[in-house]
Amino acid sequence: MLTKRDAMEKQRKWVFIVNPVAGNGFALTLVDQIRQMIAIHRLDADIVITERKGHATELSEHYANNGYNCIVGVGGDGTMNEIAVPLVHRKDIVVGLIGGGTGNDFIQITGFPDRFAEKEWEMFFRANVMSMDVGVCNGKIILNGMGLGFDAQVASENYTETGEVKPGGKGKYVWHIVKTLFFYKEKRMKMLCNGSTYETDCFMNTVANGRRFAGSFYLTPRGMANDSLLDVCAIKRLTLFQRLRILLKVPSGTHVNDPRVEYYQTDKLSIEFPSRMPYHIDGELYFDQHFEIGILPGVLNIIYNPEGTHFFKVPEEENVSDDAADVLRR
Repeated sequence: MLTKRDAMEKQRKWVFIVNPVAGNGFALTLVDQIRQMIAIHRLDADIVITERKGHATELSEHYANNGYNCIVGVGGDGTMNEIAVPLVHRKDIVVGLIGGGTGNDFIQITGFPDRFAEKEWEMFFRANVMSMDVGVCNGKIILNGMGLGFDAQVASENYTETGEVKPGGKGKYVWHIVKTLFFYKEKRMKMLCNGSTYETDCFMNTVANGRRFAGSFYLTPRGMANDSLLDVCAIKRLTLFQRLRILLKVPSGTHVNDPRVEYYQTDKLSIEFPSRMPYHIDGELYFDQHFEIGILPGVLNIIYNPEGTHFFKVPEEENVSDDAADVLRR
């Protein structure tokens, strides 16, 4: 007689969507290990490689519409964002991420580390599921977070004039941060949030579902990805000394205690700049002048690690294994 877990395993159909350029090619090196894991766990699974920007979205939609109920990204934040686009509101689909990018900020939400060891592989294939919120800005989804101002300028420094990501590891982020720290000039912005409208000079304005950016910077350290709210960290005009002092506090998240930092939660906000500005969503760079930002509560089913340091609220009475079984049996 089949147990509940045996039945769940039998009904799972997996696809691993690999971004070969993520992590400067690191994600591609995981393919052999994924094949081994498929064999060890006796999965009904396919592995596909993306060929261009946006291809992960096409593949995700294709497999979701053809009976695959576990769709896993192998890459970084941008890869995960592309895969999630057609799966928002799809309660019959479970999404997962195996970290293969450079910054790997989104995966921190799920409680898994940047790189998997044996115990993480084992936990991943248990497929504990959590329903997470998804942010939206001007029609684009936000999984981890978006940034305007200083951090958007840092993100823009990571791209060539043709829109290609510059080569290099986490060290390149540090260089871009240091350079921008000295030369960035604040921009004037108008903000409407929680019924109040005001104007200010924007050094940095981060809106997030998660907590971590650029590999080690906890800009929104109180973020929870299933509380139906976005966390906002707004920093106004700063002198160079103030920039240095606050930046040194960001890795520990203690910058939120500085009087020059405004930190709050909201379910929607509007931001207006005098001209088009760079902004990033999950590490991908865009440009716009007006920003309408909101939250879609609990619209994406994500594999998470209940034993890890995840960013979810979990009721004590919740049985995550039964939740996973319910989702995957639909």
